[in-house]
Amino acid sequence: MPFFLLFFFLLMVIYAILIEYYHKAWKQVPSFDAAGHIPHTVISVIIPVRNEAANIAQLLDSLCRQQYPKSQYQVIIVNDHSTDNTWELLQQYRTPDMWLQCVNLADHTDSQQQVTAHKKKAIETGIRLAQGILIVTSDADCRFDPSWLYTIASFYEKQQAKFIAAPVKITTNRSLLSVFQSLDFITLQGITAASVFKRFHSMCNGANLAYEKDAFYEVNGFAGIDNIASGDDMLLMHKIYRRYPDKVFYLKNEAATVTTTPAATWKEFFHQRIRWASKADRYDDKRIFWVLLLVYLINCCFLATVIASFWKNIWLFFGILLLIAKILIEFPFVQAVATFFGQRTLMKYFPFLQPLHIAYTIIAGWFGKFGKYEWKGRQIKR
Repeated sequence: MPFFLLFFFLLMVIYAILIEYYHKAWKQVPSFDAAGHIPHTVISVIIPVRNEAANIAQLLDSLCRQQYPKSQYQVIIVNDHSTDNTWELLQQYRTPDMWLQCVNLADHTDSQQQVTAHKKKAIETGIRLAQGILIVTSDADCRFDPSWLYTIASFYEKQQAKFIAAPVKITTNRSLLSVFQSLDFITLQGITAASVFKRFHSMCNGANLAYEKDAFYEVNGFAGIDNIASGDDMLLMHKIYRRYPDKVFYLKNEAATVTTTPAATWKEFFHQRIRWASKADRYDDKRIFWVLLLVYLINCCFLATVIASFWKNIWLFFGILLLIAKILIEFPFVQAVATFFGQRTLMKYFPFLQPLHIAYTIIAGWFGKFGKYEWKGRQIKR
């Protein structure tokens, strides 16, 4: 008992130092001001889609409303073997001035070829067709501020960046599931900004990325990571980081924020998080592996105190005490990030969702290592 408590306490001390590091780094990330700059970069926006009939019209309308010269951004939508009427809707969409190209992935792949990473293959196909020097990627369920591309292009030119991670925000409908996802995602976004700014480890989200086309080819694109179903974001980011460690940035700007919808069901949410967790031991950037391991061990320790409390009530007391400590450690950091995203009101739910967060972290981490998950109607085995 004393050894376990000492171990748990030591983990919590390390965790507190880590979270405070992220908090300070978040506050140090400069907010980018694009006002007055006139960018000239030609951009290719690449969005893979699969069974996204419900989102296609709003996605394209949002892209069409960009306040960036229509001749300077190309939109490439790659249909990844949709089984609904996504492809038909893409072909029917008409806009008089948007530079739009719709691509059927099946027409660009060998039917005999075994494809493991369909999303990477879709992005790779889009990049081959891209005429822009800057590649911007997102997802079909995302919506964009009218200044989104203008802000990214301005930042790219001012920083001479090779890779840019930008903010992503999950909307909430006040359901338990959406609030839980939003708070979880706020935390991840804060860690992303802090770690990229400090070059502490690689982290990003594929819903809002930008990178040079030339840089993609210089690191041989997805070669070496194309056997992993996901990882089109963080795994690629680290490849570019290794070649250009001083040219990878986080763009902190509200107009650059992409808004996405929460998973519709708990099953969909868990499959998403299991997919993310499945990459944990695939990172060449071992710095993030140790961070993930620390977080997982702490959550497992909480589970151990709950199990032990069935034999001795004192364990429940210790568990509650350390849970309060965890909330106090995380709250200031998460609140600071939530304020940036305009979601500070969600913080009133933060303490009460901690037990659920601990349980989901343990489950997703376990199945990410030993289980399988479903993604866009496909069963993916670990």
